[in-house]
Amino acid sequence: MTSGNNEHLNLFLSGIFLDQKMLSLKILALLQNKFLIHKSFKMKNIIYTLIAIITFAFNSYGQDLSPYIKVGESSESIQAVSDKVIAALKENSFSILGTYNVSNKSSLKVIAFTNSSLKNTVVKVADRGALAAAFKVGLVEKNGTVTISYTNPDYILRAYLLENYNTFKGTFQKFSADVKNALSSVGSEFKPFGGTVEADKLKKYHYKIMMPYFTDPVELNEFASFEQGLNIIENNLKAKKGNTLQVYKIVYPEQKVAVFGVGLRSTEDGESHFLPKIGEDHVAALPYEIILQGNKATMLHGKYRIALHWPDLTMGTFMKIMSTPGDIEDSLEALCK
Repeated sequence: MTSGNNEHLNLFLSGIFLDQKMLSLKILALLQNKFLIHKSFKMKNIIYTLIAIITFAFNSYGQDLSPYIKVGESSESIQAVSDKVIAALKENSFSILGTYNVSNKSSLKVIAFTNSSLKNTVVKVADRGALAAAFKVGLVEKNGTVTISYTNPDYILRAYLLENYNTFKGTFQKFSADVKNALSSVGSEFKPFGGTVEADKLKKYHYKIMMPYFTDPVELNEFASFEQGLNIIENNLKAKKGNTLQVYKIVYPEQKVAVFGVGLRSTEDGESHFLPKIGEDHVAALPYEIILQGNKATMLHGKYRIALHWPDLTMGTFMKIMSTPGDIEDSLEALCK
């Protein structure tokens, strides 16, 4: 291999680790040194177009996303912070779907919210798109400090809507910007955390080989009709069957779709059992959902949903909650009977 070829190879290998602007400049300098830039305007345009394409490719390739955004911290009480978050969301045209204390702890709180644009868009995605209608703010109080975070729309929407994300990308980007704008009155960090997954891999995310994907839901029950299923689930949640709690409900009567956010209150196998083992800082992952679509009620497989919201879990930690996916399935299945 000639020295010139080596130089080209080294450039592209090192480019992986270079800032995209530096990479573009290095390419330009190399081309100049090789006398590939002539005085003709046409040749210069070709070269600058090439640089733009390479820059765009590097900008798009390997973008890492995290499941949560940290808004900031507060020395106020968790109730005072909760009140401020709710007020900020309402002032910016968001609807509060429900709130609850995760694991029945006063130090852990979730605020579920949406807006009409998101809610009316995600339901257009036929394969359980409505699961992406609810986003959550998580509040964690430790040693007198409340940490405020929320589920990252860019992460969750790509994972739940698969190929359909790009169809409605403009709507989703606006939703993400509007959430950030609304919560800027309660914090200013907006720092991603909770592990990372490459953006392009979220639509086909799974934890390990042989583990379930989004497209592998667990069927909880099949009813005679949507209306029957809705009635059964609503009544069981009102009765708090199996030590559960209805945190929120979103119903689309025309589309015959309903989503229930369900708190799992059992001390033996509920949130207080598994959450401390995998990380309470990710509290905005909860509550778990049941989706009724037509006459079928399903849930995301625990091995998919837990891994998606805790992508940096080690296999060793996952083994500590080995029974949790099945426990959650049992609890939600009971609500559908």
